[in-house]
Amino acid sequence: MSTPSARLPIIYVRGYAGGTSGIEKAVTDPFYGFNEGSTHIRVGREDSPVFYQFESPLLRLHLDEGYHIFVEGGQGTYLETHDDIPPDSIWIHRFYDLCSGTWGAKPKPFDLESAAADLLALIEKLQARTGAPRVNLVAHSMGGLICRCLLQKTIPDLRPGRRAADYVAKLFTYGTPHGGITFDVGFGVPEALRDTLNVSGADIFGPDRMYQYLTPTARLDPDGPPDGWRAVDMPDDDGTGPAEDAAGAFPLDRVFCLVGTDPTDYDVAHGISAATVGPRSDGLVQITNAQVTGAQQAFVHRSHSGRYGLVNSEEGYQNLRRFLFGDLRVRADLVGVELPTDDPDVTWQAEVALSVRGLPVTMHERVAPHWCPIQLSDPAENGHGRGGGSADGDGDGHGGGGAGNGAVRLATAFLSSALPRPDATGPLRYALDLRVLSLREHHGFFGFGDHLERTADFSDSLIVDVDASGPRPAAWAHWNSRIAGAIKDLRPEDAPLPDDDPAADSWVGHVDLPATAAPLLGPHAAVRLSVSPWN
Repeated sequence: MSTPSARLPIIYVRGYAGGTSGIEKAVTDPFYGFNEGSTHIRVGREDSPVFYQFESPLLRLHLDEGYHIFVEGGQGTYLETHDDIPPDSIWIHRFYDLCSGTWGAKPKPFDLESAAADLLALIEKLQARTGAPRVNLVAHSMGGLICRCLLQKTIPDLRPGRRAADYVAKLFTYGTPHGGITFDVGFGVPEALRDTLNVSGADIFGPDRMYQYLTPTARLDPDGPPDGWRAVDMPDDDGTGPAEDAAGAFPLDRVFCLVGTDPTDYDVAHGISAATVGPRSDGLVQITNAQVTGAQQAFVHRSHSGRYGLVNSEEGYQNLRRFLFGDLRVRADLVGVELPTDDPDVTWQAEVALSVRGLPVTMHERVAPHWCPIQLSDPAENGHGRGGGSADGDGDGHGGGGAGNGAVRLATAFLSSALPRPDATGPLRYALDLRVLSLREHHGFFGFGDHLERTADFSDSLIVDVDASGPRPAAWAHWNSRIAGAIKDLRPEDAPLPDDDPAADSWVGHVDLPATAAPLLGPHAAVRLSVSPWN
């Protein structure tokens, strides 16, 4: 039986504003951009723009989840003058206000560590005023780095002996440069100039500065980042052991990274930013840098900001809402893969998309036209360890050689049994589109002699129904190629799939791929599905 997530205060932390003019513009917005909506969306493989009105995450959280917005002249003043505040409320971390000269005071230079310390003070005040044990953090771009500084440095430094999880329940980031900001051009020279000149404080996106604010003071090496240190690697706290050993760590399954894959709609600096960062990006942050190793993630075809931005998108909001308030986590992995080895010049890719019934958008999409397919031939290229589509240990007899003797992560999503569905007592439903494609490449050159553009070697959709009404989850799965008639008419009346591990609190089952996939992925290839409680 699933249970709803706690109603905790939400704090929004905005992104980088740049120099003085950008800061002055940012502080004029009472909600630092969390109230921005949009009227554009791109649909189909042609990315055609159509009208779609999204109200803003701030308004939707208020309308959909009943969250309160307390201002009355200023959120800071409201917190100081009210002792009993409902925990289901939204707050803005207005860290840039101290850097503005708008109100007559001398502006202070922006300092990321100070912003993180002020965020801790806001959290502690909300804990005292609302009675909530923790808060949820929602951040865009640099705001996610402020949050990580809080978790990995500020709390260990200022509250020794306390866990970061004592203050924060979940962290959701939109397009945060967890691995810094790097460029496809210049052979490292633009990054070196940025970090040396530090124009408008932009060195915070370079490795040396990131090492400083992502490492507890007691562990800082005065010579800089040690060999092998990567900003995308965040220490995991599994909740066991003394708090001192967990200094700088946070539960990675409580971190969600929304990754943008649309650079062309990011028009900052007349498109120069997108051109220098490269196509595998949201226009400012490269795809591999927008992920924390081992965290939850979703890829959506949105740009870093603007009319097609991540924060002001339906895709972003639906992932946020279900991560914060959902009660089930579902995951799909490709296991047992044995790729053909007869032609060394052929590489294999998978494209995936996950859709939830009742939503007008795709929750997760990794496709070649967006520069983010899953590399089956070389899973290590998919991301940072567990955070990408890389191989995880399987251990259930479904391991396969072609996928790194393990499981290739296809998608993870969150569902809510409290949200409306066609049958109030029926199962939750999602669909996983899976396409497998081959490319011929020899010494860096592609061969198109027998190539059919946009045509997959294997293509099918897995329709998954999940029932969480009983003491344990149950699931059904049907390949669309085997469904007679419309998908909407499908009713799972047969027995649910067997649970491979009935002793655990989660459900795990395997669905064999259709026989047509066997020549490509091997006779033992399957999709491993899992359903686990989430709250």
